[in-house]
Amino acid sequence: MPQFLGALTLLVRDYDEAIAWYTGTLGFTLVEDTELAPGKRWVLVAPPGASADAGQTRLLLARAANPEQETQIGCQAGGRVFLFLHTDDFARDHAAMKARGVTFLEEPRHESYGSVAVFEDLYGNRWDLLGLKPKG
Repeated sequence: MPQFLGALTLLVRDYDEAIAWYTGTLGFTLVEDTELAPGKRWVLVAPPGASADAGQTRLLLARAANPEQETQIGCQAGGRVFLFLHTDDFARDHAAMKARGVTFLEEPRHESYGSVAVFEDLYGNRWDLLGLKPKG
């Protein structure tokens, strides 16, 4: 089996708040929500249309467990774009995300590699919505 990144941890304030935003506002799918211990859950979300099979990266929504972790919520990449959400239809997804209340920090840009716009999640982490041009 080839190697792949199965999940990236994203620090959150509250599991249910994060699930509501990622599934309701961003349109992600709740893949798993399993209680591991009192106050600790394994919560995985994935972009719409992601395969249920292994091999696609998911987000592990992890509630900050101490004050040091709490200070990192929303700034896991030091203010840079942290995550890159690829789409096969930039205009469709940009419009849908705006309609659901996603905060975009800029108007869409059309670069040599495709269309891109930076948005923030509910905690302030920066993302690129990215529609790549086909190669060839």
